[in-house]
Amino acid sequence: MSNMEAIRFAYGRALAEAGEKYPDMVALDADVSNSTCSVEFAKKYPGRFFNIGIAEANMVCMAAGLASMGFIPVVNTFSFLLCERALDQIRSSVAYNRLNVKFAANYGGLSDSYDGASHHSITDLGIIRSIPGMALVVISDAAQMRSAMPPILEYDGPVYFRICRAETPVVHKENEPFEIGKGVTLADGSDITVLVTGILVSRALEARERLAAENISAKVIEIHTIKPIDEEIIVQSAKETGAALTCEEGNILVGLGAAAAQVLAREYPVKMDFVGLDDCYAESGEYGSLLDKYGMSVEIIIEKARRLVNSK
Repeated sequence: MSNMEAIRFAYGRALAEAGEKYPDMVALDADVSNSTCSVEFAKKYPGRFFNIGIAEANMVCMAAGLASMGFIPVVNTFSFLLCERALDQIRSSVAYNRLNVKFAANYGGLSDSYDGASHHSITDLGIIRSIPGMALVVISDAAQMRSAMPPILEYDGPVYFRICRAETPVVHKENEPFEIGKGVTLADGSDITVLVTGILVSRALEARERLAAENISAKVIEIHTIKPIDEEIIVQSAKETGAALTCEEGNILVGLGAAAAQVLAREYPVKMDFVGLDDCYAESGEYGSLLDKYGMSVEIIIEKARRLVNSK
């Protein structure tokens, strides 16, 4: 877990490599291809790459048209722009018609850290999750990005996958199986279930190690697909541990926490708590420091897990 790599760089290379296997794949970008790294695809396949300019809604409409003609369009821009400026087009043109468009949502969460609240993407998980027919994936590290690229492209229907801008710890091994809609048990435990998505996976695993020193046994499950969510693994683990803590880089009112709470409220209610932004905006600053300040530190995960276990 010591090596660091930026997910967006892994994505750019994976996108370019996928071009050969998927000849019907095209890429569209809203004039930020150097940032999203879709420029790697543009260099290799210039005839299959379209720079639409700063016109996100038009870009999604064009992707819908290409998908209706049998292409596999991959739409690239910052996640907050996709889910807010182009929401109408995602909902009405793509999702309603269940078109096979893939949305590479870069600079997710607080990872565009120095650009502040206007560029942070803290509501996208809830927005996209609320749209019928959309699959919602959150990538946790560069190795997983490489494994996830083929399943995302082969998935029958629209997929929104969130990508972090910054370098993050690599937790996964190369070529690990990746299945949309299936959670992954990263570490076993008996006292509490930690459900985590995205780049907080490394922090959840660190918290687990430190909790073990207090004789608290935490099971860590990565929910990389928030929709369709793996209800079976969530319910089964809740039955085994009797408590659940969700961890996500976004507003705790929506996203993974809300999705898991709905599953457990219906199937097997247990003590729960939520790690993420407490319904607030974040300022500009260094990425790791922002995560710590706004409620996503290893210490907060430990504190909330400890409290849940002691309250059972």
